[in-house]
Amino acid sequence: MKTTGKSNNAAGGRAGKSGSIAAFARFVVFGGGTGIASSGALVVLSGTMPIAVANAFVTVVSTVAATELHSRFTFGGGRAGLRAHGQSALSALVAYLFTTAAVLGLHAAAPGAGVLVEQGVYLGASGLAGIGRFVVLRLFVFTRPGARPRPVAPALARTHLVAAA
Repeated sequence: MKTTGKSNNAAGGRAGKSGSIAAFARFVVFGGGTGIASSGALVVLSGTMPIAVANAFVTVVSTVAATELHSRFTFGGGRAGLRAHGQSALSALVAYLFTTAAVLGLHAAAPGAGVLVEQGVYLGASGLAGIGRFVVLRLFVFTRPGARPRPVAPALARTHLVAAA
């Protein structure tokens, strides 16, 4: 049997679900790795400057680093340009506002909530924000022209024709 046709999308030419799943796995690895490195940097820097200043610095540096990693490796698009960095920064800002609102909402609804509950809310909100960022970055920021993933094609679509030899 011979398969004809090719499908191309934003995940570096990989088609279908497996390309999306692999891109999401890379997104988690690079984003998580950047987050862990940021956490360590924040601990070091907060000893030499106010925590708010250290957090702002770490956030900017980690967002730039993560954007480059996602552009080059997660979505296979090469070096990120200024536009991609700006859009990624906006998506990071929205994620920050979402997670902050979740924690502030918890404090308003349950002022006596413990650290474990607070961390659970924060991590849950971070997970949802991360999924949202992945979707935005994949579909809008790092999609090459003409490469936006298409809806699942019918079973007999041209890209799925099989010819018997």
